[in-house]
Amino acid sequence: MAEKIQLSKSDRQKVWWRSQFLQGSWNYERMQNLGWAYALIPAIKKLYSSKEDQAAALERHLEFFNTHPYVAAPIMGVTLALEEEKANGTEIDDAAIQGVKIGMMGPLAGIGDPVFWFTVRPILGALGASLASAGNIMGPIIFFLGWNIIRMAFLWYTQEFGYRAGSEITKDMSGGILKDITKGASILGMFILAVLVERWVSINFTIDLPAKQLSEGAYVIFPEGPVTGAELKGIIGQAMSGMSLDQVQAQSLQNQLNSLIPGLMGLLLTFLCMWLLKKKVSPITIIIGLFIVGIAARFFGIM
Repeated sequence: MAEKIQLSKSDRQKVWWRSQFLQGSWNYERMQNLGWAYALIPAIKKLYSSKEDQAAALERHLEFFNTHPYVAAPIMGVTLALEEEKANGTEIDDAAIQGVKIGMMGPLAGIGDPVFWFTVRPILGALGASLASAGNIMGPIIFFLGWNIIRMAFLWYTQEFGYRAGSEITKDMSGGILKDITKGASILGMFILAVLVERWVSINFTIDLPAKQLSEGAYVIFPEGPVTGAELKGIIGQAMSGMSLDQVQAQSLQNQLNSLIPGLMGLLLTFLCMWLLKKKVSPITIIIGLFIVGIAARFFGIM
């Protein structure tokens, strides 16, 4: 019986180091696939002795891959475990490995922004900026060291966690464990996605609607002639209570939509893009289409 091939800690550290450059060859067609394949090369060379097997492994990892660059680490760890089992004879086809990557990268993608970009980095940045503004050189040093220590430690320990979890997944190729992992990540990812859509997807219409004639009592009636102090006080009080200063109220399409459901059009645009992606429309085509629609809408005064 052939000796089992196993990735050493040194091998996994090489993958961890290379994963720092996950976005170094980002492209619009398959996004992070080149950086992903580059990170896996040390493991592929260790696990597969023949050039043909190495080429086949590299080719299957040149498929589409995209997620937050830091939460890619646990997916990397799971992939290492799957490749290790495959190299040792376990019946794992290419589709199963790609399915694990796709099943995890989507739900995890929305977690990285709130945790790293909106929490860790702003906290460290505020700390460093407060010291730097006082003339303390430790401000930028603390930010630089703190950020990279946290980032690199997270990448290493979550990759190791994924590697250990991946060994359990290979014992249950029916998908029970993987389903639990992806279900939990999906639930969290959907909550995060909803927050990100409201924050980053914005559509504002500039179309004015016919003005609305207000009923008496909804607007301030100004007295004719000079205004006494008591009358002025009453006018200010009415305005502060919410009464309009004009008999007609200007209306716009955007205000009507905001009163109906704030952020509705951004949500609908997100669903449209998701539907187009499901229909196999190229992301590049969608991006160009959004540019064209946005420019045309601005030109004609719609948005």
